[in-house]
Amino acid sequence: MQKIPELVLPAGNFEKMKLALLYGASAVYLGGENFGLRTRASNFSLAEIEFAVHLAKEKAAKVYVVINAFLHDQELQQLPDFIRKLQEIAVSAVVVSDVGVLAAIRTHAPKLPIHLSTQASCLNVMAAKFWKELGVKRVVLGREVSISSAAKIKQELDLEVELFAHGSMCVSYSGHCVVSNFTANRDSNRGGCAHSCRFEYAEQAFLLSSDDICGIECIPRFCEQAIDALKIEGRMKNHLYVGTVAKAYREALSAWERGDFAQRLPALKEELKKIPHRRYSSGLLLREEEWDERFYPRARTGTESKDEDHYKIAGLVLEVVQGEFLLIEVRNAFVSGQELSLIPFEGPEFTLATKNIFSLNDERIEKTRPNTLVKLAYCEGVERMNLIRMQV
Repeated sequence: MQKIPELVLPAGNFEKMKLALLYGASAVYLGGENFGLRTRASNFSLAEIEFAVHLAKEKAAKVYVVINAFLHDQELQQLPDFIRKLQEIAVSAVVVSDVGVLAAIRTHAPKLPIHLSTQASCLNVMAAKFWKELGVKRVVLGREVSISSAAKIKQELDLEVELFAHGSMCVSYSGHCVVSNFTANRDSNRGGCAHSCRFEYAEQAFLLSSDDICGIECIPRFCEQAIDALKIEGRMKNHLYVGTVAKAYREALSAWERGDFAQRLPALKEELKKIPHRRYSSGLLLREEEWDERFYPRARTGTESKDEDHYKIAGLVLEVVQGEFLLIEVRNAFVSGQELSLIPFEGPEFTLATKNIFSLNDERIEKTRPNTLVKLAYCEGVERMNLIRMQV
């Protein structure tokens, strides 16, 4: 059986969530103000989660709330009120690691669907069977699991499986790292990862840094093996990352469905090279590591894409006044005449004219400033929330 997997994007804040949905996500995962592993993300209040669910339903999309930290008893005492509210809000599922959290959900919010986080290190059929018997509906498998092994789990257990398709790979096993505890006094297993493995410890020697996973070439295998969902890493990543990756993978899935995936793949790979990244690889999606291998090949430089064109966000379209102007929120400064590229929700990017930049008071501007609003000439095909990027 073949299927188009759900495309699950990170929502580090409300604006990124909107961008993910507009650029092609079929689901988003986000964290509440407590109980998650990204405490430094702009996490969601209960009121914001409720509004997020409302917006997602308008797009026929889903919202998964992450409760994947490992909790102590005093924190578990605070959990019931939160999960009962999530059940009332009708979030699509919660993503958990801690068996104590799972038990609390079954007791206090039994109608809440449960997904198992990658932090639980579920790598095989027997482990997945154990979690299914505890009420788990989907397992987010560790990055150590290949597509073929994930398909075996799904087929033997009739259990939904989700695989990481794009983003950072942890240097440690299934994310169980304590480097941050020693380098920054922050517990990575309780939401405080400082990404110490990404640091440059000697000149041009990023000794602990792993590759970034890029599974876009594996789209046919994901679909042919009926993998239920593809997860994109990156709740701490920026808006341009979210929009670019969502669009690339949505277009890849659509191309496979149409039958022109091979023709579209080169252009989509080039798009993914335009966001900051370490060396791309397919990780362990196509094969599992041998016993005598090191876990991930270690990149020796921070970003192994020095010959590629790098881009950063220039701004975001806040309003389109038909036939008159575009209202832009500036994120990084640009100057009059500079070439900017607009990324539509569908279709190829196109150049925006910047010869005439005006303030809200219609005063001409030669150089913009971040966190200000400016007007650009109206352009057909532009929509609210479109991303604008510029080459670095």
